[in-house]
Amino acid sequence: MATWQLQEAKARLSEVIDTAEKDGPQIITRRGVNTAVVIPFEEWERNHKPKRSLLEILQSGPQFDLQIPPRGGWKMRKPVKF
Repeated sequence: MATWQLQEAKARLSEVIDTAEKDGPQIITRRGVNTAVVIPFEEWERNHKPKRSLLEILQSGPQFDLQIPPRGGWKMRKPVKF
């Protein structure tokens, strides 16, 4: 991994990208502090899998049949008079 100062990386962006494709991640510093990393798109895509939707998560769970009792099986209490 090479380290680039921000000014240099801005001036030579094409070279930073080419080097990232050939040699791997490139670190960019601002005032001596690591600030950003340039990585090849394939590597980023491999590490950032798309998140599943709620529907996909629910559909991937266990499948079973719910036995719901038929309506009308419960007796209602008589209404209270005031």
